[in-house]
Amino acid sequence: MNKAIIGKKLGMTQVFSADGKVIPVTVIEAGPCPVVQVKTLERDGYSAVKLGFDAVDEKLLSKPQAGVFKKAGAPAQKVLKEFRLDGAETVAVGSVVECDVFAAGDQVDIAGVTKGHGFTGVIKRWNNHRLKETHGVGPVHREVGSMGANSSPSRVFKGKKMPGQYGHENVTILNLEVVKVDKERNVILVKGAVPGPVKGIVTIRNSVKA
Repeated sequence: MNKAIIGKKLGMTQVFSADGKVIPVTVIEAGPCPVVQVKTLERDGYSAVKLGFDAVDEKLLSKPQAGVFKKAGAPAQKVLKEFRLDGAETVAVGSVVECDVFAAGDQVDIAGVTKGHGFTGVIKRWNNHRLKETHGVGPVHREVGSMGANSSPSRVFKGKKMPGQYGHENVTILNLEVVKVDKERNVILVKGAVPGPVKGIVTIRNSVKA
């Protein structure tokens, strides 16, 4: 069966392997995640599990939201995510998914929302060079520069790298390695960087292209 869990990025640190190598890791608080709903192929047309994460006071939810957790017999949660998993029918509603569904050495895909940078110029957004700091080039030295030829094609090609909204988009990092799982602290250590800011919500599932 496929595995998945919701977590919160806590930051980065480093650990040492058995042979003394330094491994940069991202620390993720993963679970516990109560199972709120199970979707089956016969009833819904596909197999999926809906998990909750980050317990919250029920009075902060609307009545329809609170009713979802009451029906499942699960405590109210701040985050709800659905995962399409094979064999979801074997999972019981109301059960809890914890971080120990993964083990050291597992390959996982982690998805999150990257840091938002707002409206940015081409230097920050696309790593463009500055224009020359000489007479006749100004008055702006951080602008886009040439937009292309003049009379032909007399337009700017689609895909031209220009200023605009940068960041705050869904990004998935594939084939990350689980270095350590600490069930007592509900923590998973993953080798390398993970998208999103500290305290950002991420989803972890077993790798689809390992």
